[in-house]
Amino acid sequence: MSAVDEVAAAIRSGGLALIPTDTVYGLACSPYREEPVRRLSELKGRPLAQPVALLAASVDTLLVCVPELRGRAGVLARALLPGPYTLVLPNPAHRYPWLTGERLDAIGVRVPEVVGPGRQLLDAVGALAATSANLHGAPDPRSLDEVPAELLAEAAALDGGPLPGVPSTVLDLTGAEPRVLREGAVATQDALARVAAVLSQ
Repeated sequence: MSAVDEVAAAIRSGGLALIPTDTVYGLACSPYREEPVRRLSELKGRPLAQPVALLAASVDTLLVCVPELRGRAGVLARALLPGPYTLVLPNPAHRYPWLTGERLDAIGVRVPEVVGPGRQLLDAVGALAATSANLHGAPDPRSLDEVPAELLAEAAALDGGPLPGVPSTVLDLTGAEPRVLREGAVATQDALARVAAVLSQ
C-alpha cells in the first residue's frame, strides 16, 4: 500500500492526517462526520467555535458537497478556484455545521492547486476538512519537519516536500462587498481586484 493509500484509509476510518497543500501543510480529516473535526480542533488547541475549511479536489466536487453554491457564489468559486484562496460563501442549507463555527449560514471552502502526493490524496478522498498543521496561533509549517510533535504523533503523515509556507488568502463573499479576512498568498488589493473583475463580466 502506498503512502497516499495509507493516509486515505486513515481519513476514511475517521483518523487525522497531515497533508501537503499548495500553501502550507494542513491537518485534515473527513468532513462528513463531526467527531473527527472536533478531535482536529482539540488537538490543535483551537476553539471549537472557529470554522474549519472544506477542501475539495475540484470545483465540481465542491458543488456536489455544497450544491447551493449557485448564482454569484458559484460564479466566484469557478473563477477563483483552484487557487490559494479560502472563500467564505453562503451556506443556506446549513450543511456541515461542525465546520462552520458560529456562522451556520456561511462555509469556508478551498480547492487547492496542488500537485504530487497532495493531488493524489485529494483525488482519492474527494473532500477534506482541513486547517493549517500548527498549534493554535503558532507559525504555519512549510514542511513536515516544522509540524509540531504533538500533531505528528496523532496523525498519519503524507510528505509533499517543501511548500511556500504562506497560507491561503481568506475572502468573505457573503455580503454585498467582498472582504479579506486574512491576507495570505494573494495580497488584499490583488484579491479584491480579481473579485471585482469577475463580477463586472
